[in-house]
Amino acid sequence: MKNVIITGTSRGIGFELAQLFAKNGHKVLALSRNSTPLEILNIKNITTISIDLSKENEIEKVTDFISLNWKTVDILINNAGKLIHKPFKELTTSYFLEIYKVNIFSVAELTRQLIPFLKKGSHVVNISSIGGVQGSLKFSGLAAYSSSKGALITLTELLAEEYKEQQISFNVLALGAVQTEMLEEAFPGYKASVSANEMAHYIFNFALTGNKFYNGKILQVSTTTP
Repeated sequence: MKNVIITGTSRGIGFELAQLFAKNGHKVLALSRNSTPLEILNIKNITTISIDLSKENEIEKVTDFISLNWKTVDILINNAGKLIHKPFKELTTSYFLEIYKVNIFSVAELTRQLIPFLKKGSHVVNISSIGGVQGSLKFSGLAAYSSSKGALITLTELLAEEYKEQQISFNVLALGAVQTEMLEEAFPGYKASVSANEMAHYIFNFALTGNKFYNGKILQVSTTTP
């Protein structure tokens, strides 16, 4: 049984992941601003905390829970993300900050505060985007989103180096298009070939076993080339 923290669990991939881990006997701490969807399911092994990860002081809710209940964390999946689809000329600094607070700053702060609870063999999986990979196909309107996901990739590589002596593994999955609510909101009518549930199964298996084979690696999980 693993102690697993997952962010962005109100819908999409995170929602599916929380259920998958819990139904396979693992303890899940599900973090999202809207905890109602998972609470309604009332699944054993899932604890929900309603939290705005972009606010540093709220992350104390997580460390308080771990200190009182788990003591250690085996897997952290930084899945929460925010996407704004706008032409670059409309992307003011406030829009960039809005995206970066969720996609990079909150990941860094949550991970930083959880480091004392991550022990030898722990695995941190950061969910990035294929659009954040250097040399990949890029799409107009995603300057803030894709650049933040590129920053997340670099952060993952740096953390893997910094904590390799403690044998805490950090890897990043750069996902292609997945049929989620966020994708539908950004690109109405677009149909991805991979469902949220299918991608959740992939991430589930990787989170449990990927650190045996990878550390500080970018894995591109996409059916399209480049």
